[in-house]
Amino acid sequence: MPVIEITSLTTPGVEVFSSLTEAQLRNRKDADRGLFIAESPKVIRVALAAGYEPTALLCERRHISGDASDIIDRCGDIPVYTGERSLLASLTGYTLTRGVLCAMRRKPRRSVAEVCSGARRVVVIDGVVDTTNIGSIFRSAAALGVDAVLLTPTSCDPLNRRAIRVSMGSVFLVPWTWTDGSYSELRTLGFRTAAMALAEKSVSLDDARLKAEPRLAVVMGTEGDGLSREAIESADYVVRIPMSHSVDSLNVAAASAVAFWELCRK
Repeated sequence: MPVIEITSLTTPGVEVFSSLTEAQLRNRKDADRGLFIAESPKVIRVALAAGYEPTALLCERRHISGDASDIIDRCGDIPVYTGERSLLASLTGYTLTRGVLCAMRRKPRRSVAEVCSGARRVVVIDGVVDTTNIGSIFRSAAALGVDAVLLTPTSCDPLNRRAIRVSMGSVFLVPWTWTDGSYSELRTLGFRTAAMALAEKSVSLDDARLKAEPRLAVVMGTEGDGLSREAIESADYVVRIPMSHSVDSLNVAAASAVAFWELCRK
């Protein structure tokens, strides 16, 4: 475990934490070999337990024998970059309030069939681009019993640094993958689809037919416009959350938590 003292922002190897963009980390040309950044000891431990491969650590000097010591032991022979708190803050763009960052290797992309194998309830995230919402949806999915998460290509990457942080590592706990957004593969796998949307022919979230479905995919739409007309019309159910005080809808993250609580209870 080589400990490398950083005295300059040009130290070779630290660019993964400082100058590489999320798109560069993801490496679209070879996404299976891309990287992501996990922040805080708690989140890093969750990622390690889920089998993600670490490639480098950045931490304050005091954490090497403190909060990060067990992580360093588990990570084996990877570089550990450290330095003064002020330098690390300028390197990452913010103070390391939790003291530790870890660059990790992405896993190979899984198929929809593999991710949904044995699943009873899944969520399809269609065009949600806000990293905070993505992290919140994953956290609710993990906490409330969703078995798998599918995302359309127009949605934000769950391994975005902020999405990981907001999810508190829940993105590592629930199986997920990318989907083209069509319902055909889900139907082939035996799922019925429930589009969360405001529509005249919608059914209430507590409709008994929804709970009775053996395999159900809950489809959540974009923050602003919601689901497309095509997505709504193609769904087996259009579902609304009953509201009070003339409020017409909830934020997609809040709506997902309500839907998961109601539809995932056995």
